[in-house]
Amino acid sequence: MKSVVILFILTSTMSAQTIVDFKENPTVKNWFVVDDVVMGGRSSGNFEVTDDGYGKFSGEVSLENNGGFSSVRYNMETIKINPTSKLLIKLKGDGKSYQFRVKANRDDYYSYITKFNTTGKWQSLEFTLADLYPTFRGRKLDFPNFDKTNLEELRFLIGNKKAQNFELFIKSIQIIKALD
Repeated sequence: MKSVVILFILTSTMSAQTIVDFKENPTVKNWFVVDDVVMGGRSSGNFEVTDDGYGKFSGEVSLENNGGFSSVRYNMETIKINPTSKLLIKLKGDGKSYQFRVKANRDDYYSYITKFNTTGKWQSLEFTLADLYPTFRGRKLDFPNFDKTNLEELRFLIGNKKAQNFELFIKSIQIIKALD
């Protein structure tokens, strides 16, 4: 009985909102690849929805011309959140390290990031927004961790300081909000 009460309290103080689910909405609309070519590099990323209903971010990171990263960003409608909200991401990577980034305002020059490793198997990753720290061009900024009340952009980035092929499958992204 005690565990039922705890479960009720948790579910009554949290709400989940699906931001992306490629099986329910198989589209690349509002997803944009941004590679180091914007700075003279030679990396090349691609984003597509697979026949199985997953978002697939793949390509090659090149170190030529001081390059070294590929990313895919999702520009979305503004979502009201609080910093204690969590993101739940279901994905399958290739055993490589990636970054997950967010912006409260898509016009900000900096992002809030966290790093994660993939295992080659399907994973459910959970990140608390307040744990994401601000960076710009790979440098940590002297700002507080994420403390905003809205979200407008999500991004996955690979940039491990080495030339490598990559492949990341995204099943879904949800925001779990604490209710006021």
